[in-house]
Amino acid sequence: MKHPIPPMRGGRGHGGPPFGPRGPRGARGPFGRGGWQTRDLPPTDDVTSWFSGRLPQDWFRDVDITVDREEIVVVGTLTEDVTDGAAAEGRISRFRAETKAERIAIAEEAQARYGRTVSWGARIGSVTVLFTHLAVPVMTRLRQPERQILDTLVDAGVARSRSEALAWAVTLVGEHTQDWLDQLRTAMTEVDRVRQEGPGL
Repeated sequence: MKHPIPPMRGGRGHGGPPFGPRGPRGARGPFGRGGWQTRDLPPTDDVTSWFSGRLPQDWFRDVDITVDREEIVVVGTLTEDVTDGAAAEGRISRFRAETKAERIAIAEEAQARYGRTVSWGARIGSVTVLFTHLAVPVMTRLRQPERQILDTLVDAGVARSRSEALAWAVTLVGEHTQDWLDQLRTAMTEVDRVRQEGPGL
């Protein structure tokens, strides 16, 4: 029996931000810090509708989609109710193998449309598995007090390198400031909308 795909939610998925009317959040464009000024990339305002129409109806119960400048991550909840963790992992592994060819075809279509890599994941209950996803290097310059924080994390065994320590710190900040980040993204949405309604130059 096939299950219709309900309206997708632009949830947090694996921790990334949801998409907005002009593309991914947090990007910097030609007009400075504007949140979504990604004029060098196709917009992603219809990404939910596109995947809702393109995904087979019997794949997922519901779907979370997160978007940034480089990647669209699609994580779907499988229709089975499995309580055992190992069984859930096995079912997700089977889904990954059985749908590989079709997922590649969908990803290629989406990449041509949105100019971003598509990554996949699946969820059953509390078990979530990301199949493939990008790890994008981000370069930054840190002064000595900031480097000492990273070195402390490395020396304490929390991280194996400064890069891993920085990624750990970003994850920690995201977990403890999510409400504030959501408010900031909402404010950026309004700024972007007002800018679009303004007179052209």
